[in-house]
Amino acid sequence: MALDRWIALILLGFCLIYGYTAWFTMDASLAPFMKRNPIWPSTFPKLLSIVGIGASLIILLNLEKGEPKEMDMDYRRLFEYKIGQALFLLALMVAYALCLRPLGFIFSTSAFLILGSFILGERKWFTMIPVALIATLFIWYLVQQVLGIYLRPFPEFLGV
Repeated sequence: MALDRWIALILLGFCLIYGYTAWFTMDASLAPFMKRNPIWPSTFPKLLSIVGIGASLIILLNLEKGEPKEMDMDYRRLFEYKIGQALFLLALMVAYALCLRPLGFIFSTSAFLILGSFILGERKWFTMIPVALIATLFIWYLVQQVLGIYLRPFPEFLGV
């Protein structure tokens, strides 16, 4: 079995467990007044599990492939791909999650976007830095002001 089908099988198992949790265990702990609401806290996880199960089954049943292509990933040549970039991005995601509270949203997100684009091969610093800063400030404004969710914008040691 090809590598993409193994990954789809693992994803299918994860989505089945996630779906079971969303459909049965999350709804059992709802307060009585919330059971009459049209949208519950488990609505989005239910949709995610359905989409994940569907996508996994499409890959497992080989429905997404027409004729074989030369660009398909070959698990026997796995080390010829850019695994280093993927591992660096995963490490950067973990570092971003760990630095989000102590360093603040603006610095952490800007650094994540700049370093992530650098890892992926972008070298135009005069483009990377303004785009990352504008995107970070725009997202912070939307979450903070429009949605009303507090995000610590600056590091904790500044006391702001």
